[in-house]
Amino acid sequence: MATISLSQRSTSFRQPLNGSVVEEISGLIRVHKGGYVERPLAIAHASCMVPSGLEVTATDVTIDKFTSLWARVYAPSNYKQFSSKRPVVVYFHGGGFCVGSASWACYHDFLLNLAREACCVVVSVNYRLAPENRLPAAYDDGFNVIMWLKQEGLKGTVNELKGCDYSKVYLAGDSAGANIAYHVASRLVSRPVLSPKGIILIQPFFGGEARTMSEKHCTQPVNSALTLSASDTYWRLALPVGFTRDNPWCNPLARGAPRLSDMRLFKTLVCVAELDILKDRNLEFTSALARTGAPVQSVVYKDVGHAFQVLYNYQLAQTRTHEMITHLRAFINQ
Repeated sequence: MATISLSQRSTSFRQPLNGSVVEEISGLIRVHKGGYVERPLAIAHASCMVPSGLEVTATDVTIDKFTSLWARVYAPSNYKQFSSKRPVVVYFHGGGFCVGSASWACYHDFLLNLAREACCVVVSVNYRLAPENRLPAAYDDGFNVIMWLKQEGLKGTVNELKGCDYSKVYLAGDSAGANIAYHVASRLVSRPVLSPKGIILIQPFFGGEARTMSEKHCTQPVNSALTLSASDTYWRLALPVGFTRDNPWCNPLARGAPRLSDMRLFKTLVCVAELDILKDRNLEFTSALARTGAPVQSVVYKDVGHAFQVLYNYQLAQTRTHEMITHLRAFINQ
């Protein structure tokens, strides 16, 4: 896998007019008065081409041309060698709801390896971003992907989705993508278009007005993928204007949030990074879910920070990423 670091990201913003910038996360996004948004090329994009020796094929498919919703679909090219059909993982990328793409090279590498190692089909969703499209736009896109996937199971027009087992669909994502996976799953409780078998939440991006201990005291690396300041900025840009971080879209344990007991329908895996400011929220969420009787398990990855599995710019992160792939493979195929 290629080595990617946030220290490599471009900071080629345009020279702002005095007082024109209202929100900014260095090197990633700048929002001007009037709504103009800049997103420099933080991470290189990758085409869907895959070297033949990796035994995975990939293709980009349009899901909704009116909202520009699309997905990159990965499939083991040797799936016909197996007697059983392949599970499907619907994956949502991270980026605080405001940046990121299914074509980012870091996600392309990670999901290509997941498809190969876990022998599953991965549908990597390129959903609409905030602040141009604030929540619940990303949740709507996620739900529409599930509706499309159900129709695709009947039509069979995408080669990479042939040979799939639609009774083994998993919703997954990291950071903001894990948040999306969770909220799409909660919608499917009352609107069972297609019932997922499980949910994979990798460092889920949840928040709240009250700070946790890890948010207040966790020591972050110099080029951390998520600082507390960046987290607050992402939420200001992603939530509808006037909403606080105790809105259920941000805080799944807040008053008015969907009932956690409803999530007992799905087995859940929560992946936590020990040096992540979100660690305490992730563990608190896991404990609350377990108290409802839901089949939930968590894994804490030692000595690594937020998004280590896609920003693997040091040896330990690569080791922990291999461990994560092993855990995901076991969860998906159990």
